Amino acid sequence: MAEAKTTSRIGKPPRRKVVEQHARSYFDALARRDPGAMAEHWAEDGVEDLVPLRVLRGPAEVEAFFRGLIAAVPDGEVEVTRLVADESRAAVEWRLAGTFSGGPFEGVDPNGRHVLLRGLDLLEIEEGKITANTAYFDGMAFTRQVGMLPPQDSGAEKAMKKAFNTATRVRRAVAERSGGRR
Repeated sequence: MAEAKTTSRIGKPPRRKVVEQHARSYFDALARRDPGAMAEHWAEDGVEDLVPLRVLRGPAEVEAFFRGLIAAVPDGEVEVTRLVADESRAAVEWRLAGTFSGGPFEGVDPNGRHVLLRGLDLLEIEEGKITANTAYFDGMAFTRQVGMLPPQDSGAEKAMKKAFNTATRVRRAVAERSGGRR
């Protein structure tokens, strides 16, 4: 009886293990900086939702995005810190550390600063291919680390928030005076 619970068919690993292995293989390709191998993990109609950035459709767009990321952070190291899988999904927690010293990333020129990002991918896997992935990471952390935004709780950030709040109050007052039109 215990044998029946650990295998889906005699001699085959349980479905959960297959999904876990596929997710690990995908992230291993990223750790090797091999976007072509990453693309091979995807179904032709797969959808990658990079929550802070945009939606990618199909293996070619996934490959192009990761080529850009790898070019931008050429010394990037990816580590899977946790992976949990069931029969069709895997949750992968990861860390990316490296130097933003290669090519531009998302229209931002490299400046040699170190970046450390943490994220979570929720992969859906059917018949050995990724059909969907929703990737969450802190885009604001990246912009702070490369210097596009001031450091958290710094004087510059406090001044920026104060200016934003002042502008919001002025717009609100103008809208109220003009009968609610903005």
